[in-house]
Amino acid sequence: MPAVHRLDRLVSGLLILARSASKADFFRQQIEGGMIKKQYIARVAGEFPEQEQVVDANINHNAREQRSTAEVGACGDATPIKGKTACTKFTRLSTNGVHSLVLCEPVTGRTHQIRVHLQHAGYPIANDLLYLSKHVNDRSASIPASDFCENLSTEHVDSNEYFSIDPMCTNCPDLVPKGYNVHEEALWLHCVRYSAPGWTYECPYPDWASLS
Repeated sequence: MPAVHRLDRLVSGLLILARSASKADFFRQQIEGGMIKKQYIARVAGEFPEQEQVVDANINHNAREQRSTAEVGACGDATPIKGKTACTKFTRLSTNGVHSLVLCEPVTGRTHQIRVHLQHAGYPIANDLLYLSKHVNDRSASIPASDFCENLSTEHVDSNEYFSIDPMCTNCPDLVPKGYNVHEEALWLHCVRYSAPGWTYECPYPDWASLS
């Protein structure tokens, strides 16, 4: 069964699989047509603002370093902005003063977009070692959402569970990509909902989503 979309490494949550090529094409056409809305939840460092926020900052991905950066142009600066346009809407769901649970709705789909935009806003994912080390205080690209210009669920799989290898699958011999640590902790970033006209798929929240 072909996957309709993908999840970044260490990101958990909903993954939609099509049971036929025609259904896969149907989903892909909706994705390419901008008809599908995605929602993630993230546990971030700090007390996220109560008011909905939108981060509109280009994403510049460095393939060699396997990390991305957010970039915005300063007023009067003629220097071209690198990267691709990217926009993410954020809504605080809860907070305990130390961490906050945030609903993330990406308008575009760039590499590490949610992670980088949260870091850029000053509230990186609380266990994201790649982006937590550089805390960004510049929130110039974060604006109120009022000014914004726009059930197939995965089940928890025990890491010790045996996985059979399909001899016809070219990916199975490399289930863990070379250079990745199999003991890395999953990010506190979880895909919870995909929706489009006529259908909605959701999956449960993970344990870390409780801030009590």
